[in-house]
Amino acid sequence: MNDSAASRNGDSVRFHPASSPDYVPLPQLRDLQSRRLKEVVTRAYENVPFYRRKMDELGIAPGGIHSIDDVVKLPFTVKTDLRDEYPFGLFATPMDRVVRLHASSGTTGKPIVAAYTQHDLNVWKEVMVRSLAAADLHEGDIIQNSYGYGLFTGGLGAHYGAEALGATVIPTSGGNTDRQIMVLKDFGVTAICCTPSYFLHILDRAAELGIDLRDLPLRAGVFGAEPWTEAMRTRIEEAAGIKAYDIYGLTEIIGPGVGCECFGQDGLHIFEDHFYPEIIDPETGQPVPEGEEGELVLTTLSKQAMPMLRYRTRDITRFLPGPSPSGRTIRRIRRISHRSDDMFIVRGVNVFPSQIEEALLRVEGTLPHYQIVLTRHKGLDQVDVQVEVTPEVFSDRVSALEDLQKRLAKTIEQTVNIRVGVSLVEPHSIARSEGKAKRVVDRREM
Repeated sequence: MNDSAASRNGDSVRFHPASSPDYVPLPQLRDLQSRRLKEVVTRAYENVPFYRRKMDELGIAPGGIHSIDDVVKLPFTVKTDLRDEYPFGLFATPMDRVVRLHASSGTTGKPIVAAYTQHDLNVWKEVMVRSLAAADLHEGDIIQNSYGYGLFTGGLGAHYGAEALGATVIPTSGGNTDRQIMVLKDFGVTAICCTPSYFLHILDRAAELGIDLRDLPLRAGVFGAEPWTEAMRTRIEEAAGIKAYDIYGLTEIIGPGVGCECFGQDGLHIFEDHFYPEIIDPETGQPVPEGEEGELVLTTLSKQAMPMLRYRTRDITRFLPGPSPSGRTIRRIRRISHRSDDMFIVRGVNVFPSQIEEALLRVEGTLPHYQIVLTRHKGLDQVDVQVEVTPEVFSDRVSALEDLQKRLAKTIEQTVNIRVGVSLVEPHSIARSEGKAKRVVDRREM
């Protein structure tokens, strides 16, 4: 199977395997990475006080960066840095050059802000074209985009990439599952983009309606925004009769399109001409030997509005050895299965226990003892927060408990931007621990 070329009249991004950066000889790629690293370090140092301060503390100046190998001299960036510099403290361009803002949830309820110049949007569109082409999509495909539109990067990222690929895009966004199935059936959809858990929900609902997706023209799905397993891929492919591809990205870097599987479905190709990857020991911060598991660190090599130097993703993976089945020379990483911190992802939204704790403690009558239980029902992830209440509240009338339950659910939803279930339990019913409290119980089957 060969990757397809993509083109479109007008404002287009044309994909040709022979000229794509995915296939460039390694010496040429390293020269490009080195040049771009020097440029982005200079941009960050001269325009972002945070980076200038961090580099000065390490005794590093832009003139000390000569090649891509020097990336290890640079300071790390972590998620709390984005929170501390909220909202615009990490911008390297004036606001009149910023043409779009996106955001995702942060560790304290404040969003993580991402900024884009027109150049950045063009890069994003380019890497999304390369992602979709790697998944064997091309001009003429009809792509149903069921990622959420809005501040979340998934919807618009996939949308503009698919249009530039030359495909027909149906912007269904998320939700309204019966309508999603109607569109799949009536519009001749050949590919869908969404979270894997939502597609499982579509499969289950379609079965209830007596619709077999294997009878439709649908042939591919590009799934991301949450970790998923090979077992889930197998279930999706067998139930829908499609090829299921993993796509990787994060708002802090650019959004979806940082990496994607090719038709070989053997690791995520990282578009390292724009996003330079490292694997480090999450405890020491030192690089691990090639092929060993560690934390993925990414440096943006071409981002203008908001460059990221050595961003610690907390995603655990490793580089995969050997050539890709597609002949791509850019490196591959194993699909992301877990993280080095306590964050979990539900319906494409990043959630931290600390966010839920903050929400709980804002409501009078609760105790600082809680547990988050993750389950999966009909393909959709569910969150139930079990929280202890004070003895006075627990012995109160039923209507008061119901009112408290509703207020807690509303407060949590306003904090983490997803609906959760809330169960009120009596004092001392949640197990205590002398070490770290087990805040999250994951009962999802896959």
